[in-house]
Amino acid sequence: MIDYLGYLLEGLLVTFELSFIALGIGMILGLAAALARTYGNKTASYLANGYIELIRGTPLTVQLFIIYFGLPSLGLLFSPTFSAIVALGINSGAYQAEYFRGALESIGGGQMEAALSIGMSRPKAIARVILPQALRLALPSWSNEAAYLPKYSSVAFLVTVPELLAKAKVVIAQNLKPLEVYLVVGLIYLVTIASLSKILDMMYERYKFTVE
Repeated sequence: MIDYLGYLLEGLLVTFELSFIALGIGMILGLAAALARTYGNKTASYLANGYIELIRGTPLTVQLFIIYFGLPSLGLLFSPTFSAIVALGINSGAYQAEYFRGALESIGGGQMEAALSIGMSRPKAIARVILPQALRLALPSWSNEAAYLPKYSSVAFLVTVPELLAKAKVVIAQNLKPLEVYLVVGLIYLVTIASLSKILDMMYERYKFTVE
């Protein structure tokens, strides 16, 4: 297994690439959906809620297959890596939206009123007063998404993306030792997720605060 470790770690780098790009996409989508549900008009709120319920109510694998196998029938053909990033980003965004919405709603309404009373516009009050506090409050739940996304990205092997699990299948085909290979892969995931969780916990301890 030592001989194959470098090959497996190449797959881990692809896993990180998928995860971090998807996390960024998910954060943008999640913030937009959370703001739409909390401060948007009725139409925006319905659209955001529909996106969240649709994505959270369907399996990630199905979403990936629709993008990679289904959309080509409409003339939209994407690479395996791009399809995986889009599916992971859209899926993550729906969950991040709920984390951000909970944080936004925990900010007292008096802060918005105070910001408006000193002449701030509603968008400026959200951007300068509400959102900075909400992002800190959302950090504990958001960090779970950030830590677990590398694990969720393993579905990408189903569309031939050469991430960690896909590399493991190649190794198994060569050495015919699935137990040993999957144990090593599991250990890699464990160390990776535990390390990310520790880093994110340290970030939370540094930036946490409470809102009265």
